[in-house]
Amino acid sequence: MEMILLKDVDNLGYANDVVKVKPGYGRNFLIPQKLAAVANSTNKKILAERLKVRDRKEVSLLAKINEVKEKIQKVSVRIEAKVGTTDKIFGSVTTHQIQEAILTQTGIEIERRKISFVEGAVKVLGNYTAKIDLAKDHTVEIPFEVVAATEA
Repeated sequence: MEMILLKDVDNLGYANDVVKVKPGYGRNFLIPQKLAAVANSTNKKILAERLKVRDRKEVSLLAKINEVKEKIQKVSVRIEAKVGTTDKIFGSVTTHQIQEAILTQTGIEIERRKISFVEGAVKVLGNYTAKIDLAKDHTVEIPFEVVAATEA
């Protein structure tokens, strides 16, 4: 079943993409959640108009994305975490902590769902890399350091 995505859907596609899904997934999840619409001729014409409008706006949006990309790449994020005697973190570093660190250091607010870890879970002190999906074809990798929290 062909569907036109109305919003970004994890592991499926971005808004305005035409994707093929199983009929049950489309009818029972995507349509009721207003994440997608059936790709019939009427909806395809509406999509074409939407894409024309988006192309006009894309030039200014691309400039903003590149500006954000440059700011993020210049920053080296430092995250403090409580550790035990073996430099093992109590719990793990989360995307929420990275989001807060980027916000405090650059003033740029990034949705935490767009942040993912390159190496997997972060449970030990050290240097790591996180990947940030800014837009459809624009991702940026940001290095971050996990250090022991200084107790006050």
